[in-house]
Amino acid sequence: MHQEDDGIEQVMNEIKLLSSVSHPNLVRLLGCCIERDEQILVYEFMPNGTLSQHLQKERGTGLPWTIRLNIATETTQAIAHLHSADNPIYHRDIKSSNILLDYEFKSKVADFGLSRLGLTEFSHISTAPQGTPGYLDPQYHQNFHLSDKSDVYSFGVVLVEIISALKVVDFSRHHSEVNLAALAVEKIGKGCVDEIMDPSLEPHTDAWTLSSVHKVAELAFRCLAFHRDMRPSMIEVAAELERIRFSSWGPTEENECLGSSFASEKSQGLAGRKVGMDSRRLVLPLRSSTTMVPLEEVTNSSPISVYDPWGSEQSSPSGNSLLDNAIH
Repeated sequence: MHQEDDGIEQVMNEIKLLSSVSHPNLVRLLGCCIERDEQILVYEFMPNGTLSQHLQKERGTGLPWTIRLNIATETTQAIAHLHSADNPIYHRDIKSSNILLDYEFKSKVADFGLSRLGLTEFSHISTAPQGTPGYLDPQYHQNFHLSDKSDVYSFGVVLVEIISALKVVDFSRHHSEVNLAALAVEKIGKGCVDEIMDPSLEPHTDAWTLSSVHKVAELAFRCLAFHRDMRPSMIEVAAELERIRFSSWGPTEENECLGSSFASEKSQGLAGRKVGMDSRRLVLPLRSSTTMVPLEEVTNSSPISVYDPWGSEQSSPSGNSLLDNAIH
């Protein structure tokens, strides 16, 4: 009976939170049904499954680096939107299987069953640790203090998945490497990023890919700091990923050779090269508006030092209408 009550509570919590926020990279709740022993939530259709399925090649043959980087950037923007709300929302279960992908491989963050509302006047809330093994903030697990930095830690694990395509918990690895976060902190801290890099990315054939993978690894290292205060905010993570993503379109030796054709693409509101799953550069329309704060308002700190001492645009249905329907 207790488990049943917990299930209903999580469903109601998800209805309440998803009905109160709207962002292009948050999955949209279309409807719900709560009757007797049935709790059904209806979301927009995500035809490309989850990020986890693609990284583990349960669907498709893997994702090129540009798409992985876009997914990471879009995901941070959604989470940063939650954290910057008047009443901040802590997701509490950020993981690759909760990042859904639409027809164009745009990311949509899902599963708000464990989410909690924060308090702007406090840096954290006290609550029993919940989440998924391998993604759970160790400091939250230790002192029961849930904060926005708990989501940052979990997303750091997702970043490591994105660059490595390794499982978060894998008992087939050496006992000291079962936990991916611990493995990543060790390898990145020693400057051995290449040892965990997904070989299917073929980073050594492309200078920009190699450089940007290393930068993302460094950012993941910061997110995985044991002490909460040493981790960046999600807004800072989003800004750093934007810088990495757009670094390939700056005046580097690699893209200077694009010449007038690249300039023509930019004049049409595009940035990048070819579109497609098989390309190494993704053409994306430049958005005219964004929910993120301007980059100049974010502290411009360089990516981490590896010597860290601690080792869809449519609105969802209104909350009242969904809750009323669920109750009645």
